[in-house]
Amino acid sequence: MFDLLKYGDRTAVITDKGERLTYAELDAMTRIDVPRGLVFCLCSNTLQSFVGYLTCLQSNLPVVMLDGSKPKDVIDALVEAYNPEYIWDGELKPTGLKGESVSEELAMCLTTSGSTGSPKFVRLSAQNILSNAESIAEYLHIDENERPVTTLPMYYSYGLSVINSHLIKGASILLTDGTYAQREFWNFMREQKATSMAGVPYTYEILKRLRFFRMELPDLKVMTQAGGKLNKDIAKEYIEFAAEKGKKFYVMYGQTEATARMSYLPWESALEKYASIGVAIPGGKFSIIDTEGKEITEPEKDGELIYEGKNVSLGYAECRADLAKSDENKGVLKTGDVARRDADGFYYITGRLKRFVKIWGNRCNLDATEQIVKSITTNCACAGVDDKITVFVTEDGLSEQIISLLSEKTGLNSRAFEVRVIDAIPKNDSGKVQYAALQQLLK
Repeated sequence: MFDLLKYGDRTAVITDKGERLTYAELDAMTRIDVPRGLVFCLCSNTLQSFVGYLTCLQSNLPVVMLDGSKPKDVIDALVEAYNPEYIWDGELKPTGLKGESVSEELAMCLTTSGSTGSPKFVRLSAQNILSNAESIAEYLHIDENERPVTTLPMYYSYGLSVINSHLIKGASILLTDGTYAQREFWNFMREQKATSMAGVPYTYEILKRLRFFRMELPDLKVMTQAGGKLNKDIAKEYIEFAAEKGKKFYVMYGQTEATARMSYLPWESALEKYASIGVAIPGGKFSIIDTEGKEITEPEKDGELIYEGKNVSLGYAECRADLAKSDENKGVLKTGDVARRDADGFYYITGRLKRFVKIWGNRCNLDATEQIVKSITTNCACAGVDDKITVFVTEDGLSEQIISLLSEKTGLNSRAFEVRVIDAIPKNDSGKVQYAALQQLLK
């Protein structure tokens, strides 16, 4: 799938344990001759998992990327649902299982943004993976001199897209399972002269608390953000910091259902359009439809965001039989996000279709409400039922300030809001808020 030999003796990967492989070595290691079958890759950001992932793609073995740290009973339940012929856990191991035939188009399955304990996967083809990698490499101007550091899990679509978009350009990937909360991570990043890093909103909120703006990282040139909506004021701070330091901060938007990314905010427009997700990636197209499915052509009007492109997944799977299905999406994805387009053609996410409640007959956007609260504290999340929005925070003493601000900004009576203090905002391994868990607290 990847033309690894094209880059020969160039360094493909360097790990935080001192391991190195060239592209030629990687090519030799990842081509095996075994009967085609489904592989469960139990992975972490290690060389063994990296080689396992590429072995599957290079050897035409459809692979399911799973968090290797998940409990055994979670993995066992998925094995029961999908009957994989192989498991990769440092090496390829036959399971003795045999399932229904798998579509020839299928190259990979990824978990959705929810728990990896769910049997629901996104089905991806080789074309999905390669087209998205090429688009990302084009708009980020990736070449063989780049050295991205892995700040996101390999089983997460965004983290995997960082690897793919650099592999196709012959870059050197700096592979670490460390986190930005560890001194060793920053030492590795400096020693290996990392040129780029990626993060979700939570990443950049935490980095701000870690005084990232004061760090000396002379080789770091590019920062990318996706995986949810970053508070626009925080986005502006990073964009201004990048402009001042001769770096670039790219706001992006994507979903696993589109292999990773669907839009980016061009750097030259970042200061002016910092609240925007930008424009569609090269080869992609956006449109907005109303509740009747008709396209909205006028600017500044909300509707559901629709994306078209070669990176749109084949569809979902919830059991082994689903892996035999062909392309159900046909290159078109209904994102489930509410968006608007400005007069210059830039897009703005304003909420999720399912993230609305009615407050005394008024339709209220929980995502927009959360963004208002983030001007007071970034460690917050909103959930709700009709006639009541609950703001979850982790700090005492903010209730009066939050309710006053929300009442002022929304025009709703303060009785519409409740502030509840909890120990921690529930998030998954990629930093996304688990709203379903918060909704359970309202029952």
